Amino acid sequence: MPPISILIKPASSNCNMRCGYCFYHDLAQTREVGSYGIMNRDTLETVVKKAFDYADTACTFAFQGGEPTLAGLDFYKTLLELEKKYNYKKIQINNAIQTNGISINEEWVAFLAHNQFLTGVSLDGTRDIHDALRPDTASKGTFNRVLRAVNLFKRFGAEYNILTVVSSYVARNTKKVYDFFRNNDFDYLQFIPCLDPLGDKPGGNEYSLTPEDYLSFLKTLFDLWYEDFIGGRAISIRYFDNLVGMLMGYPPESCGMSGRCTCYFVAEADGGIYPCDFYVTDEWRLGSILESDLEMLSNTDIAKRFVEASKPVDQDCKSCRWYSLCRGGCRRNREPFENGMPMLNYYCPAFKGFFEYAGERLRNIAGMLVHKNS
Repeated sequence: MPPISILIKPASSNCNMRCGYCFYHDLAQTREVGSYGIMNRDTLETVVKKAFDYADTACTFAFQGGEPTLAGLDFYKTLLELEKKYNYKKIQINNAIQTNGISINEEWVAFLAHNQFLTGVSLDGTRDIHDALRPDTASKGTFNRVLRAVNLFKRFGAEYNILTVVSSYVARNTKKVYDFFRNNDFDYLQFIPCLDPLGDKPGGNEYSLTPEDYLSFLKTLFDLWYEDFIGGRAISIRYFDNLVGMLMGYPPESCGMSGRCTCYFVAEADGGIYPCDFYVTDEWRLGSILESDLEMLSNTDIAKRFVEASKPVDQDCKSCRWYSLCRGGCRRNREPFENGMPMLNYYCPAFKGFFEYAGERLRNIAGMLVHKNS
């Protein structure tokens, strides 16, 4: 059995922020039960036990939301106790948490640092850009609180990265955002394209990221990143790192770049299991971890249908010179389906334009790294 990863939503869709583009809030509204509350100890214990029963070499427990810190610090202390109890195979354990940062204090950071959690902190750039779409429940800006949390991670030596949602606001201010991160020594960055609600025609919201915006964003970001790389400062941007790795012959680390879906495990607070974070809907509920093991859940008809639905390749993709890098992109950006088939990726024009613009330099970097490592 290969290494497995379980994405756990311990606070379901509950959150202490009201981000304007929150895709999980939109998904939860489509379900019969919008929020499953806070995961209880018995459910957490079942998830951990069955994960170790299923895994062989390594197991990652990743926590996301909603806002996963709402489950409380004791929840994660219990997690560590259960990991010790059930890791009878002595396999490698990785723990990670994705947080909006506004509840993070010294106690949280000390715990995460001591127990080697990798923490992703959501930050959309400078105050004006971040606060435009990431207010709290009282409609107040959150920038200062997030930046305070990041500075705590620095002070405690905790491992963290910055996750930025690329909305139209970010895309229009790419250099401003990159320079802000660079000047604050944020050297591990992830940029995630903003999603419109599932089933909606893309591009209809104020925050929506159009293909034109995304192309401009990618070109500008790459130029800045490349200049730093050549100058001796290697800032990690997950998407660019993945592309370089693929050109070096490695498989993509990001599932959205593999060209087809796999059925990984997303555990909601009630123990419900789903195949993907973008599809935690009633339609795609595989079953419950309380009633089935992970092997059974991965072999359900729903799981198989989910994977099969991602496999069709558009004719434009088959003939594209960049298909080996793009591979059609993430299924979520090929929605809504037409006649049961995924559409051409919404960002296809952006990817084509970007690869034409940056392909040669990406190959140069890959060649430099191969030579350096040989």
